[in-house]
Amino acid sequence: MGNFLDWLTAAGSGSMMSPLDWIIVAAYFIIILGVGLSVSRRAGKNAESFFLGGRSQPWWLLGFSMVATTFSTDTPNLVTDIVRRQGVAGNWSWWAFLLTGMLTVFIYARLWRRSGVLTDVEFYEMRYSGKWATFLRGFRAVYLGFLFNVLVMATVSLAAIKIGGILLGLTPFQTIFIASIVVLLICAISGFEGVLLTDFLLFILAMVGAIAAAVFSIGALPESVGGFSGMMETLKTDPKYENMLSIVPQGKDFFTLMLIPLAVQWWASYYPGAEPGGGGYLVQKMLAAKDEKNATGATLFFNVAHYALRPWPWIIVALASLFVFPTIPDIIAAFPHLKDTSIISHDAAYPAMLKFLPAGVLGVMMASLLAAYMSTIGTHLNWGASYMANDVYKRFIKPSASAKEVVWIGRISTLVLLIVSAFIAFRLTNAKQAFDLIVMMGAGTGLLLILRWFWWRINAICEFTAMIVSFVIAVALTFVLVRGGQTPADAVIGTEFICRVPGAPIINPMYHLPLNVAITTIAWLIVAFTTNPTDKKVLREFVAKTNPGGPGWKKVFKEAEADGQPIQTTAEATNIPKGILQMVLGCFSVYSALFATGYYLYGSWVPAVILTVVFVAAATTLTLTIVKKSK
Repeated sequence: MGNFLDWLTAAGSGSMMSPLDWIIVAAYFIIILGVGLSVSRRAGKNAESFFLGGRSQPWWLLGFSMVATTFSTDTPNLVTDIVRRQGVAGNWSWWAFLLTGMLTVFIYARLWRRSGVLTDVEFYEMRYSGKWATFLRGFRAVYLGFLFNVLVMATVSLAAIKIGGILLGLTPFQTIFIASIVVLLICAISGFEGVLLTDFLLFILAMVGAIAAAVFSIGALPESVGGFSGMMETLKTDPKYENMLSIVPQGKDFFTLMLIPLAVQWWASYYPGAEPGGGGYLVQKMLAAKDEKNATGATLFFNVAHYALRPWPWIIVALASLFVFPTIPDIIAAFPHLKDTSIISHDAAYPAMLKFLPAGVLGVMMASLLAAYMSTIGTHLNWGASYMANDVYKRFIKPSASAKEVVWIGRISTLVLLIVSAFIAFRLTNAKQAFDLIVMMGAGTGLLLILRWFWWRINAICEFTAMIVSFVIAVALTFVLVRGGQTPADAVIGTEFICRVPGAPIINPMYHLPLNVAITTIAWLIVAFTTNPTDKKVLREFVAKTNPGGPGWKKVFKEAEADGQPIQTTAEATNIPKGILQMVLGCFSVYSALFATGYYLYGSWVPAVILTVVFVAAATTLTLTIVKKSK
């Protein structure tokens, strides 16, 4: 016990935090713990309460929770890494997912809510039939709830490790141990409702912290730069920073940084939080909504806040870091207390810039980072545990399990997921590795996830084929099809991830995603036309309950009428053309707001004003289509 106390006491010996900062962090933790305890009794009633908050949540609370979950400790690090390596335009690797998000808002959110499932993988036995449907539900629960889930949580924990090392003087193990205890206390006792309530506070605090970091990063610029305006002028005119501020990629980068994400990636790849057709923890929150309208409102709020509201404070910090810490050795030299310099990469520039925050403000920032960490890890743990408890344990191991037993399995799963993700975090060096690998692993599955709601011919074997082929191709391109010889870490997508296989790619990385998408899509389409479709009875029940609309179900309706069993739907069919129009208007609204903000910051008034006009026109038109629908 004495050794443990000595270890804990020495944990923060290199901390840059003042007593005031620690008081602020402690006060925040006490408040959050109190919120969790206040809802713990309701959370433990049954699985629906623990994992969905009783399906009675309002849009604004769910929307805040969605955006808080993606406001993670690794996100500003990832954006900083992208900007320092590829400039502002490099953010198209995730900006492109807005198209996916808006498609989910105006078409899929209401479909998920009316499905009535507890988890999105429960959907498989509602949409498909036979042993393949049952197998797919269990396989997908483990594949997504465990494999994908722990990869995402590991990137979040890696960011926490870097923040803990730079600002608090902690070792990677000390950081993960302390952070895990905090998260586990909240998630295991408070369930989904506790996550929602704390997320609301977390998002507000995280935004305050992000804006404060941007403001004080400008103050940290060398005097020779000349403040914010001087930084912008240098970035525009100095050849060393050519195209650093460009929102549209220039030259050869246009293909890889913008064209592929916009033309292929958004609809073809599965990425947690930006799944084509919705999925994962976003669906969990749609299912928790009071009704379809609240599910749609929550998802719309999330996409607006995620893409239009948050990026620029992070980008400003990343740009300022180019002048304060031009190279990785500069970051390492500024923090001689670092216990492990092997994990320091460009993404560490973000926490490094936080050293310039004054006492009190640093405490708020640390509390906001802790908030971001708790929000993301908390949601992923609750979501992953819902799969393990509902779709693995109750479905396959013990169908007769009581409600309380399922909740306890969820709590145990929470602990296991946390431990495994921590282990993987120790093997990573930067967040971009996992981001690229996850996008590649889900390449080619997106189109299927979009069409399965609207085309009767897709079956469970198609989905399984898409997952396996995509995974195999991703592993082959990342780890197998490489030449010998050491290369820089950022030259090969994912080559340092876990296996740390050195070598240069045989196939140019710019073609990896399109190639995987093409092979995977061809594979599952062949399966769709050569295997038996889903049982007619299951298809008819699915359409009767969800009524997705579109021409892909005409055959099912006609056959039902011919059999003298016409399908009686319980909901209005989706207006697909209108939904696509709203999706386009939503994208124009958010993109124009995002880029207008950037041009105002750049001092480029003409494009800023033009984009502001586009934003007003698109947002007004979109609002009119929504109001007309509600009437």
